[in-house]
Amino acid sequence: MHVLESELKEFIIDSGLVAKKAIDDAEGEAKRRGQSLGDILVSRGALTEDALRRIQAYVLGIPFVNLKDKRIPIDVLMLIPEPIARTHNIIAFKKQYDLLEVAMLDVNDLASIDSVGKKTGFKILPRLTDTESIRSALLQYQKSLKDEFGDIISSEAGKIRVIANGNTDLSGDDLKKMAEDLPIVRIVDTLLRHAIVQGASDIHIEPMEAEVLVRYRIDGILHDAMTLPKAAAAGIVARIKVLSNLKLDEKRLPQDGRFKMETDADKVSFRVSILPTFFGEKTVMRLLRETGEGFTLEVLGLHGETTERIHHALKQTSGIILISGPTGSGKTTTLYTMLDILNRPDVNISTIEDPIEYQMKRVNQTQVNPQIGFTFANGLRSLVRQDPDIIMVGEIRDSETASLAINAALTGHLVLSTIHTNSAAGAIPRLVDMGVEPFLLASTIRVIVGQRLVRRLYEQKESYTMDAATRAKVANDDEFNTAFQAMKDEKIAKKTDKLDDLTFYRPVPTPDCPDGYKSRIGIHEVLAISPTIREIMLHTSTTDALEAQAKKEGMLTMFEDGLYKAARGITSIEEVLRAVSE
Repeated sequence: MHVLESELKEFIIDSGLVAKKAIDDAEGEAKRRGQSLGDILVSRGALTEDALRRIQAYVLGIPFVNLKDKRIPIDVLMLIPEPIARTHNIIAFKKQYDLLEVAMLDVNDLASIDSVGKKTGFKILPRLTDTESIRSALLQYQKSLKDEFGDIISSEAGKIRVIANGNTDLSGDDLKKMAEDLPIVRIVDTLLRHAIVQGASDIHIEPMEAEVLVRYRIDGILHDAMTLPKAAAAGIVARIKVLSNLKLDEKRLPQDGRFKMETDADKVSFRVSILPTFFGEKTVMRLLRETGEGFTLEVLGLHGETTERIHHALKQTSGIILISGPTGSGKTTTLYTMLDILNRPDVNISTIEDPIEYQMKRVNQTQVNPQIGFTFANGLRSLVRQDPDIIMVGEIRDSETASLAINAALTGHLVLSTIHTNSAAGAIPRLVDMGVEPFLLASTIRVIVGQRLVRRLYEQKESYTMDAATRAKVANDDEFNTAFQAMKDEKIAKKTDKLDDLTFYRPVPTPDCPDGYKSRIGIHEVLAISPTIREIMLHTSTTDALEAQAKKEGMLTMFEDGLYKAARGITSIEEVLRAVSE
């Protein structure tokens, strides 16, 4: 099904959406470039993609459907699994006898139509729709799954009360039977799948006096997910222990384990930690998505000069690149993104990690095991004998690991690692405290990246401006001006714009996004080691002196980068203040 250019032009003129002169200009450019008139009008902003789709549907005689306010029956919606619907922008919305009507953004996607037809056994009737309709329908998948999971947990939890009979002092054999019992299996499986659907990074299962509280950490914030009867606690922990290959009858000591789970959309690895508490064993599971799309530095939130500094450091054949920040600030993700950039056929990359969070092709990954004496230091000592070009050390925790990392960098290896400090400049005095000589740091460290994670504002957001008095309560004008200058340098703001013209944004709660935030992005500071900073490292190595010089040389601090992203509408001022004060 193809729309003739002459027909398309005629219908665009008839629609009155675009002026005749603009159409003629676009037609000339389309002929010069060998592109469609519609594509040129969309690229110029004269016509939206959805408006173009409606016109094309009208020309082709294909019905156009609006799903924004339409509640799709769950049995129809689920005929096409969510991952397929999301990837190919195809939604099943109506079935009758052997016919299935599907809404699509591209009715010429014959491969998707054929695939859905074979999978469902229905004759497919394609209908054109717009992006808002697709987005609305995709949200219905999540709502439907939440309702489904809630029903499953409610019904299975009722059965648990009968099985446990209030008995909390169960033997290993009893726990094994309970872990294999169908209601417990269903509850745990549902909890895990529910967390994946919600986009959680952690699951907390916390025994209380009279119940079990389940909480999910979503975008860095803990949310209550559900409560379960107290009688379910022993069986749930036992089931997780079985999955993680842990000792069922050990209830007095902490245990750590790991297991994997596959869904239609994701392959997820769960890192398990079990800790004895007053009311029983508390379980925390970290979700590590192994099949997620690869990141880039830009996707992580790096931009402009900061990106250039990192790329320059990654081109070096020796030295140390450090990522600093507290637990949960995305350091490991940034490390893996850098490794992905460096991962070429002509280099040998080896890592020593605790634990291995993401599996990478062509990278030799090793996990430490302190119980048998295999530590970061021991592993790093062995790694340098494996002829690596690039070494990634999960974390520099002690003087021995720091010393070995420095030696590896001095002997011609590029070393990437993380360190727990509050700022990029704070990494230098921290390493000096570990016993590393300042002259060794000055000759090996290439760049230090400090970072935090902030929540992104959802699509619906409220704009506002701040006067000088309001700005003064947030930060001084120098910090605002630095962020504003970065926007001008990257041509996001005009050079003639004033500080009072800066627009900021607040979250707007909606039924689809109750707190007004969705997903997270990094705020960073990138300290590149210049000759002047080397001199400071050799003589004082204080955080304040290093940071002051780095700012003189153009470093955006994390707070200033947060202001930059707030002014771009990516996050809010309140979220930046929350992140940098942690």
